Amino acid sequence: FWMDIGQPKDYLIGMCLYLNYLKQNNDTSLYRGSEVTGGVLIDPSAKIGNNCRIGPNVVIGPDVVIGDGVRLSRCTILAGSRIQSHSWLHSCIVGWKCVVGRWARVDGVTVLGEDVNVSDEIYLNGARVLPHKSISASVPEPQIIM
Repeated sequence: FWMDIGQPKDYLIGMCLYLNYLKQNNDTSLYRGSEVTGGVLIDPSAKIGNNCRIGPNVVIGPDVVIGDGVRLSRCTILAGSRIQSHSWLHSCIVGWKCVVGRWARVDGVTVLGEDVNVSDEIYLNGARVLPHKSISASVPEPQIIM
């Protein structure tokens, strides 16, 4: 199948459709574990902490580190990123080598470019963050961070 994924929201829709397709066909590449629900792809080099809830519709790339108690749904975490303990991510794309701090909440089709650092206890709603930025204040309304 084919889909235009030129916008982040379209990419997330396409990812969900593809993961559902894999799940319906019992594809062996889907991750199976007690912390996972729905279609989830996790690279074998990724490290997942204790008491996490992952899924549905999550892709975790190589060398990603997920801290304890993290909740991920409908998101992609690209290579080398770290999601610290007790963060909550939904409907987002986390770029390469990003760090999301403890107890952060990332929501609303937020996109983090490469090498973005999000401080502890920050809320991002619909933020588009360009590469190599540090976020130390919440972004409650959708906006572009340059």
